[in-house]
Amino acid sequence: MSDAKNPTPLPRQVADSYVDALVELDPITGSYLGVPESHSRLPDFSPAGQEALADLSRMTLRKLSEAEEQQGASDPAERRCARLLRERLTAELAVHDAQEGLRAVSNIHSPVHSVRGIFTVMPSETLEDWTAVAQRLRAVPEALEGYRESLAAGLEKGLHAGPRQVSTVLTQLDEWVGDGDGDGEGGDGRGWFSAFAAEGPESLRDVLDAAAAEATGAVARLRDWLRDVYAPGVEGAAEIVGRERYALWSRYWNGTDLDLDEAYAYGWSEFHRLLAEMRTEAEKILPGASTPWDALRHLDTEGEAVEGVDEVRDWLQGLMDEAVEKLDGTHFELAGPVKRVESRIAPPGGAAAPYYTQPSLDFSRPGRTWLPTMGETRFPVYDLVSTWYHEGVPGHHLQLAQWVYVADELSRYQTTVGMVSANAEGWALYAERLMDELGFLVNAEQRLGYLDAQMMRAARVIVDIGMHLELRIPDDSPFHPGERWTPELAQEFFGMHSGRPADFVESELVRYLGMPGQAIGYKLGERAWLKGREAAREAHGDDFDLKKWHMAALSQGSLGLDDLVTELSAL
Repeated sequence: MSDAKNPTPLPRQVADSYVDALVELDPITGSYLGVPESHSRLPDFSPAGQEALADLSRMTLRKLSEAEEQQGASDPAERRCARLLRERLTAELAVHDAQEGLRAVSNIHSPVHSVRGIFTVMPSETLEDWTAVAQRLRAVPEALEGYRESLAAGLEKGLHAGPRQVSTVLTQLDEWVGDGDGDGEGGDGRGWFSAFAAEGPESLRDVLDAAAAEATGAVARLRDWLRDVYAPGVEGAAEIVGRERYALWSRYWNGTDLDLDEAYAYGWSEFHRLLAEMRTEAEKILPGASTPWDALRHLDTEGEAVEGVDEVRDWLQGLMDEAVEKLDGTHFELAGPVKRVESRIAPPGGAAAPYYTQPSLDFSRPGRTWLPTMGETRFPVYDLVSTWYHEGVPGHHLQLAQWVYVADELSRYQTTVGMVSANAEGWALYAERLMDELGFLVNAEQRLGYLDAQMMRAARVIVDIGMHLELRIPDDSPFHPGERWTPELAQEFFGMHSGRPADFVESELVRYLGMPGQAIGYKLGERAWLKGREAAREAHGDDFDLKKWHMAALSQGSLGLDDLVTELSAL
């Protein structure tokens, strides 16, 4: 961390030392970063494990204060890194000190989801890789027992997860164990871990099968405890979190203390703007349609579609490859490793939303997009194009892979674990809008699909803030004006103003209830990116270079929304 000429570490060195220590405590993070020593282990999810992470954060903040005091803040790169590290660790500690980790039940973001998800990104090419897989499978029981211990402590203290989170996760665990009736492997009695281990080499067959059985048994025991002990204990518990808890989580996900009432009003203004645009495009597709969503339902059966799971994976790969080819050298300047991105089908038993996983630090594992099929075999194109511009290119992949590419120039912390959700999700939504601006949405079908995706993000702001804070629905709303939001009204509103199927809408609502403040970062983050671009354009006038601005913006690492506009405006 230091040398004879510079005995006090710089903020970036403090940040990277934090990453090294974090990887020791959290091997899942280590695997995402591509650290081989992490691949055979799992974290301690118990209260003691959570406290160890908090102690690391507190110690790192003390070291950061010492570094800032000794080194000053004259270097912009050091200043940005220090600002991010302080903001992130402070926000994380606030969540920890509120004991939120003792009620971490969610249909998408929880320790049990992290445990299963890490197996999908582990190396699996060599005998050594699969040996690590077997060791990690054997670590599942202890990891899930630590998680159960935390939930039991929360239950004893009256810190509850919502009943919908619990019932949804129970359904997911049924499928993972092999007792469910969902798509994919669930329901065949084999279980997800056994199906995953079956892909390994025959020379390790007995070892992998036994380890997978241990992992499956641990999931079954957790499921049974959630069903028999936890679910009855949280029956009737509140689903919404209230203003105080919401503000805490909003800071965590967005990197700023938002004016929540202003954000709620902004969501409504975007709703009205987008609804008008959607009606224009819908008229081109289905003249006289009562609503834009009638036109989208028409496209579900009559519009362009891709038939087959393998075929849609290949089609999405082609879409991203085409975007790389056409954007590189014109609106971006892409390094070789950044140009590689893979399309994958998501494992069954998860949430309905597509997602992206970042490349490892050495790019040995590329960035990947993941499509949950939810048992479907026909995929309307209108629902895919802008979504893959969001998840892949120029969305999440270009930003997060570029962060990895410039990690040595910044810090590993800024480009990996220090990510602010709203920064990344805001960029991805900006990327959808950019492709519309550049003319990549070639017909009314694709454009209506893009606007529907934008509307979904505006609706997220409305219902996520509205239901958790129990706000009043405005008088000019076409939906229940003057009433107070409830989860039931939120699900109805979302379903009425979305082209997504009912199971997706339900999955989304459960997600918002279990991850308060996260869903609003897409639209609010996009607003920050647009404000920063407009300010930079005004400052440079005719000399403004969009390609140069894009690459500079993507090469500064993560920032909270309170810093993002300032930094983008100065580029």
